[in-house]
This record gives sequence, structure tokens and C-alpha cells, in this order.
Amino acid sequence: ECRIAHPIVKCTYCRTEFQQESKTNTICKKCAQNVKLYGTPKPCQYCNIIAAFIGNKCQRCTNSEKKYGPPHSCEQCKQQCAFDRKDDRKKVDGKLLCWLCTLSYKRVLQKTKEQCKHLSSSSRASLQEKEQYSRLSSGSHYNSQKTLSTSSIQNEIPKKKPKFDAISANGDSFSPDLALDSPGTDHFVIIAQLKEEVATLKKMLHQKDQMILEKEKKITELKADLQYQESQMRAKMNQMEKTHKEVMEQLQAKNRELLKQAAALSKGKKPEKSGAITSP
Repeated sequence: ECRIAHPIVKCTYCRTEFQQESKTNTICKKCAQNVKLYGTPKPCQYCNIIAAFIGNKCQRCTNSEKKYGPPHSCEQCKQQCAFDRKDDRKKVDGKLLCWLCTLSYKRVLQKTKEQCKHLSSSSRASLQEKEQYSRLSSGSHYNSQKTLSTSSIQNEIPKKKPKFDAISANGDSFSPDLALDSPGTDHFVIIAQLKEEVATLKKMLHQKDQMILEKEKKITELKADLQYQESQMRAKMNQMEKTHKEVMEQLQAKNRELLKQAAALSKGKKPEKSGAITSP
């Protein structure tokens, strides 16, 4: 009842699992505290998880980058958000995966193990029924009861036997390892992996849409700023052109005035020269 009332869910921001105290509570306590301190987070520039409260990187990527260096490409989602710990034992089946892909892979393995346990328990029950049948059929002094027990056991065995008919037909003895390799288990693993991939892709698509909206908003702001700067530049150029014309007109007027003065001076000098020549 406690688990039904307070299920384990993923945080909307950091994607970590936590016990939900109420249906309206969709973020963990740590993210709720960060929202009060820093406001709504932005997508991390590495993992695209909406958990970057300070700067452009989430706290998990920031700590991993300080400890292990710059991120590498994840072999599952192909994003630049996997940190190499320089230890092959910490890799998942030898693959370098990011944090989200590692959780998804471990979740699939857990489901596979549970399915395998179910198959192995059913196979052991079938073996016990076969042994019981062989013991009942071997005793000659139970001939009267043998027909009844044989018919009842034969009616029960075919319900669980078809899974292993192919094995017994080839003459091989049954083993739990063969049951684990059945096509049903493979299909279950593939379906679980596909569900995880679809959920991851949906989350990535939602994050990409948010990033596109933010970029479009930023582009609009930049365009408005550019138009304002262009209008200011045009006004400044027009003012400079007007000032230049006024200065040129003033210089031309001054030049004309100087030319007039030079002409007047040249005319005044000519009579003086003629009077100096006629005086002797």
C-alpha cells in the first residue's frame, strides 16, 4: 500500500529516481531546492538533461568533467556526454555509455534476470513432474494406481512441456542454460530495449524542441538588436554626411572670399606700378 501511495518516479529535471510523496510532486527535493535558489534550469550542453541550474552544465557533468576530463561520445545515444573513467571494470559490457544509457541498460538487464528466474523455476517444476511420473510408472505393484496417475500426469505435463519439445526431440538432455536462450527471452529483451530507446528518443526530442525554441527566441532578439544598431548607424551616417556638407559649403564660401580679396589686391598693385614708371 505504501508503494502504491508513494511510487518510485523519475525527477522531471535531473532524471534521478525518488519516492513520490504526492501526485503533483514531479521533481526531487534537491531540484526543488535549486529551483528556489536559482530558478528554472536550462538543458545541459553535454547530456541535454534539463538540470543546468548554474551555467550551461548540470552538476553531474561538471563533477565528472573535473574528475575524468572532457566528455566522449556515448556508444548508445551518440551524444558527447560519456566520461571515460579509465577503468574497463566500470564500463557496461566494455562499452563507454553516458549516465542515462547506463541506467537504461541496467534496467533491461534486471528485467531479463527476472524473466530468466521465472523460466528456470517453471523448468524445475516440469522436471519434478517428470521424475514423479517415472517413479510412479516404474513400480509394478502399483499397476492399479498407475493408470490413474499416468493419465492425470499426462494431462498436466503437456501444458508446460511444449517449451522444451524441440530439445527432447534432438535427444539432448534438458538444462537451464538452454531455457535461457529461448526465443521468448530474446524477444522480451529486444522489446524492453526498444521501449527504453523510444523513451530516450522522446525525451531527447522534447529537449531538442526546447533548445530550438530558445534558439529561435535568441535569434529574434539578435535580429531586433541588429535592426536597432543598423538604424542607429544610418542616423549617425546621415548626421555625419550633413555635417560634412555644411563644412564643405563653409570652406567653399571662404575660398571664394579669399579669391575676391586676392583679385582686389592684384588690381590695386597695377596702378601703383604705372605711376612709378611715368614719374621721371
